[in-house]
Amino acid sequence: MAAVRISSRSGLPSLLLYLGIGIALGQDGIFDVKFDNAELTQVIGYAALVVILAEGGLGAKWKEVRPVLPAAAVVSTLGVAISVGVTASAAHYLVGLDWRQALIIGAVVSSTDAAAVFSVLRRVPLPPRITGVLEAESGFNDAPVVILVVAFSAVGPVEHWYVLVTEIALELAIGAAIGIAVGWLGSLGLRHVALPASGLYPIAVMAIAVSAYAAGALAHGSGFLAVYLAAMILGNSKLPHWPATRGFADGLGWLAQIGMFVLLGLLVTPHDLVDDFWPAVVVGLVLTMVARPLSVFLSFAPFRLPAREKVLMSWAGLRGAVPIILATIPMVSGVAGSTRIFNIVFVLVIVYTLIQGPTLPWVANKLNIADDPAETDDLGVESAPLERLRGHLLSVTIPANSKMHGVEVGELRLPAGAAVTLVVRDGKSFVPAPATVLRRGDELLVVATDPVRDTAEARLRAVAEGGKLAGWLGTGGPNGSGRTPGGAGAPAAPAPGAGSGIPQAMKLAKKLGGAADTTARP
Repeated sequence: MAAVRISSRSGLPSLLLYLGIGIALGQDGIFDVKFDNAELTQVIGYAALVVILAEGGLGAKWKEVRPVLPAAAVVSTLGVAISVGVTASAAHYLVGLDWRQALIIGAVVSSTDAAAVFSVLRRVPLPPRITGVLEAESGFNDAPVVILVVAFSAVGPVEHWYVLVTEIALELAIGAAIGIAVGWLGSLGLRHVALPASGLYPIAVMAIAVSAYAAGALAHGSGFLAVYLAAMILGNSKLPHWPATRGFADGLGWLAQIGMFVLLGLLVTPHDLVDDFWPAVVVGLVLTMVARPLSVFLSFAPFRLPAREKVLMSWAGLRGAVPIILATIPMVSGVAGSTRIFNIVFVLVIVYTLIQGPTLPWVANKLNIADDPAETDDLGVESAPLERLRGHLLSVTIPANSKMHGVEVGELRLPAGAAVTLVVRDGKSFVPAPATVLRRGDELLVVATDPVRDTAEARLRAVAEGGKLAGWLGTGGPNGSGRTPGGAGAPAAPAPGAGSGIPQAMKLAKKLGGAADTTARP
């Protein structure tokens, strides 16, 4: 995959390289392949978009998305409306398109592309708040944009704005409800049913995500929102064989992007782009310098985000394959001037991706926006169900800056029914003793019975976040309440006024028979 390596080293999204391959294969290219089937391109593009959204949802971390969910929802709805209005006005008054064509272009280019954004930002450490907003926005804004483009491309007069708003709200609500339901039911089934082979888990996860799209579309809801939410729930449900599932989804997402970009490159006719180059530059300039910043600053006004973060998110609104796919909708619907709409969108995406993509890391550095190096990495836990034994085998990897470093195995205080059975260190494995000190980079094999599986994992994550005194210092379960949810051996948080963490640790250690380090001094 030379194109992937070139894109990662140059900072350019791989979109441009694969589009270039498609253009080279197509009309006016080296092989002069004739391809003008916009309807087939749209169908394949929709299928690829479903896979890309599923992969994005599986990779979204709920702990990063949850705090910024209201902000992402606002910028994906109100922000889209502002962007459509400003961009359509520019296309009408500056380029001379009629209002229907202008509104279609405004709607099409209002959707950001997660693949384009994160292929550039993968080398730039950013705070979880920014990555969460950008990721959630790119997953959420496809749904309302698709509804707008379909409505503007329909035969007959465009419906009144309040009718469109009602339809968008209803379709989004239906899609969200179905996506949450399918994701929850799917995760419940996968966590309690052992499949015959581990290789079936990745396929099952993707099948559930795709079925969410189908169910949402059949219910006249937003299938794109449904697949993203279902995948997000699946991705945060601690499913068995998760690393293999994540790798499979990532590879499938890359395959979908490659096929889609090459096909879009085949569809375009390069010599037809010359006349629409400057109109695309003008519309893109207004979109990049006016519409996008205005939508970001107005949408985030109630959330009191720092101005420099708003500036970065304004510049990070990269457009990728999604707008080009959506530009085929008016072509299939037979809208007058639809070929020109496609050409303008195509040129706009290429030109401004070339400008924004390589400069995005530079902008982040100039704004002095970087992730906090003191934050601990997420503890990697892979689960494999042991159906006959009614238990689970947890594979735990200790990150470099985890507070589990220096903790003894006995100080983990796992619930009854869970135990560390093996430690792999520097390529060598051994059975640990209670006094074995864990180190960064260690891989642990933890066997847990089915009733305490969740409690054991919650306790491991608590120690990784808060160290050996997790539970007394306010770190504990996933809710941050200072206690792991249920199960024996999960110490509760100290009662109000109970004193500092270390004396409490010493007292409870004596009751537990020395489970904690009783040599500690307050």
